[in-house]
Amino acid sequence: MSVTISDVEGFQLQDNYLSEAEEVSLIEWIDQQLWDTTLRRRVQHYGYRYDYTARDIDAALFLGELPGPLGELAKRLADEGYLKTEPDQLIINEYEPGQGIAAHVDCIPCFGPQIASISLGSHVGMDFIKVADQTKISQTLQARSLLVFSDVARYEWKHGIAARKSDLIEGKRVPRSRRVSLTFRVVVK
Repeated sequence: MSVTISDVEGFQLQDNYLSEAEEVSLIEWIDQQLWDTTLRRRVQHYGYRYDYTARDIDAALFLGELPGPLGELAKRLADEGYLKTEPDQLIINEYEPGQGIAAHVDCIPCFGPQIASISLGSHVGMDFIKVADQTKISQTLQARSLLVFSDVARYEWKHGIAARKSDLIEGKRVPRSRRVSLTFRVVVK
């Protein structure tokens, strides 16, 4: 019997969380901001900067409130009940076709018990790997979708994206295009 993310406590996937107009507006706003290019992919940090080398966050180094539409989206996630607490930290990642990220559990001492990720632009195949026994689930995240991790999903499953230029969706090879992900968290202080 195959396992899907709907079988795992704490995963909540909402397709079409954003409208196409909201997606376009957010991408336009994001692209007007400065990108950090020190990684193999471009990123933006809001609220607090995550230190990839130390794999830690310094809560004393506050960058400021989440600005404009990002703050509005953080508030919306809490107001609509997807998150129990309004996020105060956001990392925006840009993935071009062929780029990915190694499977990982988001920093446990750094971030609270819920994480929300919104996909903009392209779909992507995301892999989820259970830490205890390496059970693997692959799930397509559509553009404009929202994925919330909490409970078992947050702490006992790694998530990652294979570095490839296409994904197998319903038996068909579908090319990726540019994907921008917004990952909202609450910093443990």
